[in-house]
Amino acid sequence: MAFYLLIGGALAVGAFLFFTGFDRTNQQQVVTARDQLLPRLTMRDRIDAMFQANEQWAASATVGKSGKLSLAEQLSRADLKLRTSEWIVIRLGSAAFLALIGFLRFGLGGYGLQPILLGLLGFFIPQFYLGFRQRGRIKAFNSQLGDTLVLMANALKSGYSLAQALDVVANKASPPMNQEFDRVVKEVNLGAGVEEALARIVRRTQSSDLDMVATAIAINRKIGGNLSEILENISETIRERVRIKGEMSSMTAQARGSGYMITALPIVLAVFMYFVTPAYFAPMLGSPIGIGMLIGAGIFMGLGQLIMGKIATVDV
Repeated sequence: MAFYLLIGGALAVGAFLFFTGFDRTNQQQVVTARDQLLPRLTMRDRIDAMFQANEQWAASATVGKSGKLSLAEQLSRADLKLRTSEWIVIRLGSAAFLALIGFLRFGLGGYGLQPILLGLLGFFIPQFYLGFRQRGRIKAFNSQLGDTLVLMANALKSGYSLAQALDVVANKASPPMNQEFDRVVKEVNLGAGVEEALARIVRRTQSSDLDMVATAIAINRKIGGNLSEILENISETIRERVRIKGEMSSMTAQARGSGYMITALPIVLAVFMYFVTPAYFAPMLGSPIGIGMLIGAGIFMGLGQLIMGKIATVDV
């Protein structure tokens, strides 16, 4: 009897192991098939998914408020190939990095003011860089607009349609002009109207000269006329404006440089003394009077820089 019980138990254990292995094989096959059908999520996809889970944040990042660019449009305007979630992670990482440096260098003395200030600085440094990239790209775009209109006018004179002329600009112009017009061509190919696509590029670039071009094209498509001649006339106006702006910029360069130097000198000196000799600079941050003096100095320096910038700026 014991022999038969032993054999029966062995058969039961063997059957259990067999069916367990068979079930695991099926599960592995299902997982393999699913992995083949669904692409693997990269780290970028996972980070983006965490932010996109918040519907309110996702909507605010992709849809700007009235008259303002969304975060996605700002990144596109600066030609940064980053997702909105990645940009937020970069800003948070920069803030954490500088806050950590402040903690390692100064500790938590003085209510932890130094790490907090460095963290705030790190959070806003990427935003300053974003604005710098935007201004440089828009400046390059406006400087190329006159030659681009001549290229479009020549294409129209050759018998091309407006859509074909836009495609010529997308293929022949230099960055950033070709990048923006390439988006226009793609939007038109996907079914958008030319006026609608040009309105989007005007919103991205915030260029008053391009706004004038888009308005002229929209009017011409409604009432007709010689579009190539209109573009040539606008091109002459834009070229003359760019020339005058260059002359004015050269004439006011000394005043603007002096303003930047006067504003930056005390800031650089204070930061240098703070990091090199913290004990010498400590009274300015260790008492309410010193903090108030720093705040007052910052306000007056900002007002002075604003006034000097207004004086040195000439609208053309």
